[in-house]
Amino acid sequence: MPDSVWDALEPLLPEVTKPAQYAGVEHNQVRSEWGAADTRWLLCYPDTYEVGQPNQGLQILYEILNERPTALAERAYAPWIDLEERMREGRIPTFSLEHHRPLWAFDVFAVSLPHELGHTNLLNLLDLGGVPIRSADRTTEDPIVLVGGHAAFNPEPLAPFVDAVVAGDGEEVTLEIDAVVRRWKLAVVDGSADPDDRHQLLLRLAAVEGVYVPAFYEARYADDGRLLRTVAVEPGVPAIVPKRTVQDLEQWQYPRKQIVPLTETVHERFSVEIFRGCTRGCRFCQAGMITRPVRERLPETVQKMVEEGVKDTGFEEVGLLSLSSADHSGIGQIVRDLADEYEGTTTSLSLPSTRVDAFNVTLSNELARNGRRSGLTFAPEAGSERMRAVINKMVSEEDMLRTAEIAFSQGWRHCKLYFMVGLPTEQDEDVLAIADLAIKVWEVARKHGRANKVTISVGGFVPKPHTPFQWAPQDSPQEIRRKLALIRQAISKVNNLKLRTNDPEEGVIEGLLSRGDRRVAAAVERAWRLGAKFDGWHEIDTLPMWTRAMEETGVDLAWYTARERDENEALPWDHLDSGLDKAWLWQDWEAASSDDVVEDCRWTACYDCGVCPGLSLVHDTGYDGGTNLPDGRVALPVLPTGLGGAPDLPTQAERYVGG
Repeated sequence: MPDSVWDALEPLLPEVTKPAQYAGVEHNQVRSEWGAADTRWLLCYPDTYEVGQPNQGLQILYEILNERPTALAERAYAPWIDLEERMREGRIPTFSLEHHRPLWAFDVFAVSLPHELGHTNLLNLLDLGGVPIRSADRTTEDPIVLVGGHAAFNPEPLAPFVDAVVAGDGEEVTLEIDAVVRRWKLAVVDGSADPDDRHQLLLRLAAVEGVYVPAFYEARYADDGRLLRTVAVEPGVPAIVPKRTVQDLEQWQYPRKQIVPLTETVHERFSVEIFRGCTRGCRFCQAGMITRPVRERLPETVQKMVEEGVKDTGFEEVGLLSLSSADHSGIGQIVRDLADEYEGTTTSLSLPSTRVDAFNVTLSNELARNGRRSGLTFAPEAGSERMRAVINKMVSEEDMLRTAEIAFSQGWRHCKLYFMVGLPTEQDEDVLAIADLAIKVWEVARKHGRANKVTISVGGFVPKPHTPFQWAPQDSPQEIRRKLALIRQAISKVNNLKLRTNDPEEGVIEGLLSRGDRRVAAAVERAWRLGAKFDGWHEIDTLPMWTRAMEETGVDLAWYTARERDENEALPWDHLDSGLDKAWLWQDWEAASSDDVVEDCRWTACYDCGVCPGLSLVHDTGYDGGTNLPDGRVALPVLPTGLGGAPDLPTQAERYVGG
């Protein structure tokens, strides 16, 4: 059994900021016996504890693995710079929270990548943990480096550094991978597997549906630098690797024992995912595209999970999570029943993502029944009706002003609005329309109280893989800065209307990594060696390191970010199947330039995006008219194009994922 690093770590903690984040000992933490497990996982969110601890995906996998008698799972987060410096001086490796065991001692190092700005942290954690950063340099003595999360839908900039990739839902495939690792370890013990043959272990992993092993594929390029294709070069591995999707969330009612943080985190609430997936079709939104189809939890299941979770954890806020929580077919019942349950207590309800046209008086009153009316957040995303048609975010100005009127008249005091600039076909008048809409919302707010506030957050658009905008050029930081200045000038004389923006330079790194191919990996490694880490943090300016890294490795930033792709160009992620048909994405990209809109296919005819028939999936909601699942719930059928079949529905909310 590897020694704990706690004795060496503990004396350092009084010297660093927020030392409690490294202590562990949280409520609901699982501390399993090392020797009793056949497989040992270290689950990691590659950011600080305060950011990563609330991540629900990691907590779900943590519970699932620790429920398996033969498995053990512990957690790790990125140490902040002050502790890392002392760890390197004292040769203390990346460690787990549960027993402070070193990273190198685990069988699997599984990292959730929710966005691209964690790539350098991944390399840093490996190096700090005593594991070679490149897959080719590892032996069977090293852990399997496995990545998942939204950024795993284009893992090519990390291809040399990771052993395996899983795109999509993790519940089922994680247990399948665990079984493969366990069987291989047992085969080593009985002599039927070579303990030094890591290649054979990777082959076994590649045989699991949805597991992509980058070492078994090769990228080929044309003379002009364009990618021709990415091909399988290892016999027997699939040419196209599909995402994994859990059809029935009722079978996976997690987390059951949510870990309560020992110190402050970005979200301190008991969270329940009320449904997964979105079919609103916002063309910029990767999360909505890659998580199709929609799969709901039953209202009674949500009620049970919340009641048990609040009682166990003591949290005073309940977060009902999804890409757009008010889109749940039973959201009225869910919120009403929970408001009844916690009326007169200190427990409040929140919908972290709510569409503009979903908010109404009833929802407002139920959410605030305990008297808490702090603030609301909505995302029109674009200022003009034309631009909202381009991005397929069909929220009208009338919707926004009606929502503002409801909110402020019902006692809410602060409204945040999210927008983007740099969207395809955008003109200056579209940018100025952001300021115009914000001022109109501010006027509604002031009508109901001079202390009421409106904040607008505006960020630069970054095109993402597996979306209709994956072919679009990205605005330069200079152009984003110019557009932000237009907004700032237009609202400069309005009191209590605040503008928040990010540094436009931050989109440079994200844009490069979002659509980069394997050649970008050289810049990732060089940037890390120059000191880049925590690329998403304002406290650390890593752009100069990235700029130098790109210069030294010959990576052309404009090639990957500012260039519009054509229909026939191979994309770095074409061999990874999100279920979306590439021809349909191109069709929707062309539709955007004509301001054509696409309806939500849950309630209208199927528009052949490819997900449901291609992956043998269906929408799973509480409405009648679909296929009955074993427990009596309904899976909506895929309706042929041109046929009717949309039920008579109340107004549905659209989804939102903030930039």
